[in-house]
Amino acid sequence: MIKDIILVGIGSGIGGICRYLVSVFMGQTHSGFPWGTFVVNIVGCLLIGILWGLMSRFQNLAPAFSLLLMVGFCGGFTTFSTFSKEGLTLLQTDNYMLFTLYVLGSVVIGIMAVGIGYLVTK
Repeated sequence: MIKDIILVGIGSGIGGICRYLVSVFMGQTHSGFPWGTFVVNIVGCLLIGILWGLMSRFQNLAPAFSLLLMVGFCGGFTTFSTFSKEGLTLLQTDNYMLFTLYVLGSVVIGIMAVGIGYLVTK
């Protein structure tokens, strides 16, 4: 159990650092659209789909690999709370079109990315 917690913690820490670096790299756009969070969440969806496919294909991969990468890294890299906060901010500033694009785009493209990642590796 302690080993599993450590693996998830290491993965989460690295994922969180990577999320921060992507946000810094993306910078602030003038459009008001939260590109950093959007990109992180879509890339995270694609990555978890790829990992899920690999785990299904190569069932002999250690559960520790899944804990480190799927639970830890992907959990630390993607961010539902920031997505929700940015969506609410768009609503509060009357950016209804950007809000709709952000929420629908994140959910639809995110689910598609998981599916594509899974299919490519399965």
